[in-house]
Amino acid sequence: MKLRLPARRRSSVARFRRAQRGFTLLELLVVVVIIGLLAAYVGPKYFAQLRKSEVTVAKAQIDAFTKSLDAYRLDVGRYPTTAEGLNALMVAPTSAGQAWNGPYLQKAIPLDPWGHAYQYHSPGAKGEYEVISYGRDGQPGGTGDDADIASQ
Repeated sequence: MKLRLPARRRSSVARFRRAQRGFTLLELLVVVVIIGLLAAYVGPKYFAQLRKSEVTVAKAQIDAFTKSLDAYRLDVGRYPTTAEGLNALMVAPTSAGQAWNGPYLQKAIPLDPWGHAYQYHSPGAKGEYEVISYGRDGQPGGTGDDADIASQ
C-alpha cells in the first residue's frame, strides 16, 4: 500500500526538492558572463583613473619641490647644484655655509608614483633648475604613461 499525499502537499514537496538541487550549469555560466562583462567595462575606467592620479601626484610632488627650492634660494642665494641635488633640501651642503636654514621638506625626499627617483638639474632645460619624473618607464622621453613630467 502506497501512501499518497494530497495534491497541494505534493507540489510543496516538489518545490522543496527543486530548491535543494542548486543552480544549473547554464545559470552559473550566465552569472559568470555578466560578471565578466562588468569587469570588462569597469576595469579600463578604473585603471585609466589610477594613471591620471599617478600623474597628479607627481605634479603635486614636483610643485612641493619647487616651493622648497625657492625657499632654499631665498636663504642660500642660489639653487642647489646638480651634484647637490634635491638632497640639499634635507641636509646642508658644505657649500651653503651658515645660510642654510633647512630642512626645507617635512619628510624624506619621496620617489615618484612609479617608484623612481626624481631627477634634478641645475641649470634646467627651461630655467634655472628642473625637477623631472621620467614617468612609468623611468626613461627620458616617452608618450602617454611614459611621458616625462617636469617642473617648468
